[in-house]
Amino acid sequence: METMRLGTSYPDVVARVCDIMLDSRMNGQSLLVVDATGVGAAVVDLLRQAGMKGRTTAVTITGGDRAHGSGDQWCVPKRELMTGLESSLECGELRIARKLPEAERLVKEFENMRMGYSSLEARVNGRWKMGAEGEGEHDDLVLALSLACWRAKWPRNGFGTQRLPGI
Repeated sequence: METMRLGTSYPDVVARVCDIMLDSRMNGQSLLVVDATGVGAAVVDLLRQAGMKGRTTAVTITGGDRAHGSGDQWCVPKRELMTGLESSLECGELRIARKLPEAERLVKEFENMRMGYSSLEARVNGRWKMGAEGEGEHDDLVLALSLACWRAKWPRNGFGTQRLPGI
């Protein structure tokens, strides 16, 4: 797990991601899942232009009821991402290593996550609100981890029925 300094240019982000994905320890053994919501779509385009086409799954995070898409383009409800992550933690499929460089920050983000309804109208319409609660709080690492877990559980890649490798 690695974070980039706030304000890092998109081309620099893409260059770093490509360095990681093309490293001999990762090359050919991993897939990349990218949040394509909002400005993330431009980052997905840059990644694919940089040689990550066919290795990148673009996910637009929605407020919908179920995931839909195909191939390398998906729309996935945030609720599905978060509940999948929560169940992976609860059943022991996923554990956070204390020595992980960003472990403390990740745990803090988990502690600041809240799920619920933002208003009575939202409750009536079934619209959940979830994310970091409190001014200046973030949920970037939690969302990134939820995307990775969501992708890892796809039945066709052999995951979902056994423990995730390396975890």
